[in-house]
This record gives sequence, C-alpha cells and structure tokens, in this order.
Amino acid sequence: MFVQQADHANADVSASLAPGDTICSIKSRSDYTFESTAEDRFYEPADMSLLPVTRIDAANLMRVLRQLEVIAKRQAPRIAFKAKGSILLLDLADILAVQAEGNYVSLQHRPNPYLVHESLSSMAEKLKPYGFIRIHRSVVVNISAVEEIQPLPTGEYRLRVRGGKEYLVTRTYKHNLRDLAQLWVGSERLRG
Repeated sequence: MFVQQADHANADVSASLAPGDTICSIKSRSDYTFESTAEDRFYEPADMSLLPVTRIDAANLMRVLRQLEVIAKRQAPRIAFKAKGSILLLDLADILAVQAEGNYVSLQHRPNPYLVHESLSSMAEKLKPYGFIRIHRSVVVNISAVEEIQPLPTGEYRLRVRGGKEYLVTRTYKHNLRDLAQLWVGSERLRG
C-alpha cells in the first residue's frame, strides 16, 4: 500500500488504518512516498535515504484529530456585546443581517434580534472579514445566509435570506453582490 504525503498540513489524508497501525511523517520536503510492509503493518519511506522518520500510533493520531475538530467547532467566530446587564456571545453564522436603527444596529439573529449601540459603518468594517457585505446604506448581510437574488426593473436587486426575509440591494452597493458566490455559471450574470 502506498500513501503520498500531503502537500500542505491541512490536506485531507484518507487511508484505511486498522487499530495498531503506525503512520510516519517526515519533517521537511513534500512529495515523499511511503510503503507498508504486510508483516509488521508499518509505513516506511520508499527511499531510505530520506530524512529521519517520526512514528505515530494511528489510534492516537485519530484521537488527536477528533479533538482538534471539536476545538475548531467551538472556536467559530463569535461576536460579544452587552445586553440587559450581561455579555452575550453569538456565533456570526447565526446572524442573518445587521440593520441600522438610529444610533444603534439591530443584529438580525433568530429567534431574537438584538440592539447594539454602534454605527453601521463601524459594524460593517468589523464584520467584513467574516463574510458580511453592505447592500444598502442601512443594511449589511451575511453572505452565507443569502438564498436568492432577484433583479428589479429599476436596476436594483431583491435579496432573500434564510427564513424568508427580503432586503433591497441598491444600485450603490450592487457591486458587492459579486462576493456572494465563488463561482458564477451559465450565461446569466449580474447586470453591470
């Protein structure tokens, strides 16, 4: 059995490992090839002139990977703010949109919206790295919550998010819609 070392640390490595199997890793250069000998169920470099090999028990590696997965899920980006005398923490993925309401912004979170004393411009800048885009002078949306975009005869767009709520995308901000999808397919594109 041959296993190719991943080109980068975050690559998904898929091999059928049995309990007690050992995995080897080399701490430099990529593209090393490993082979397993049936009698000792151990993966060895095909070229023995390679750098020193670190042996890791496969069961321990799988346990550590599961723990890292749990930690990654717990560390999802969150927003913290004061509400009713305490500090609330919300996952950013659960916020559908942020709307301006006077000197406040309303975080459109299901089931309850929350009012935070901050300007929409400031909030938009803070949320931009987390996948939020401005679509109106008073609205910022979470791009992962957008389900549909409808062009309107006025040159504006209607945008629908999870849960059915609709927002107007004004002509000033319609260029931000290109950030909604990593890939556009078909002949229909956003009208410039």
